[in-house]
Amino acid sequence: MRIVAMSDSHGDSYALERIFEKTADTGNIFVHLGDGERELDMMRLKYPNLDIRHVAGNCDYMSMSPNIEIISAGDVKILCTHGHLYGVKYGTEMLRSLARDNGCKAVLFGHTHCRYESLEDGIYMLNPGSCSCPRDYEDPSFGWIDITPAGIITNIANV
Repeated sequence: MRIVAMSDSHGDSYALERIFEKTADTGNIFVHLGDGERELDMMRLKYPNLDIRHVAGNCDYMSMSPNIEIISAGDVKILCTHGHLYGVKYGTEMLRSLARDNGCKAVLFGHTHCRYESLEDGIYMLNPGSCSCPRDYEDPSFGWIDITPAGIITNIANV
């Protein structure tokens, strides 16, 4: 199973369109990790048959989306959140603790606009960076996590 993750589009529907054009045939679940709900709604209209999810970011004003969603991929649980409520600009300790408390093997988060992937204390961490306005001197990006019988694989790619 492949979960395509994107974050921090901040009004750039063109960035989301490019991600969906590249991944619509390969992804099983698409999750926007916050700060882009309005343009994600346009993708929902354009791709009505895709499983598209959203967690609220600090700039998704008046959002009805949850702050956290746990996605099940077989026996693997994946925690999805924007990250602003968990101090991600200062570290991932709070997210790892939340993941452990919920039995999750992976965490997808955004907010920092910087790419990040690692394996920490047995938990896969993936921040796909910003798909429109990165702050890490890299190109705009998105990511995915593959859940396979052989294990978990994370990846980040340019938009």
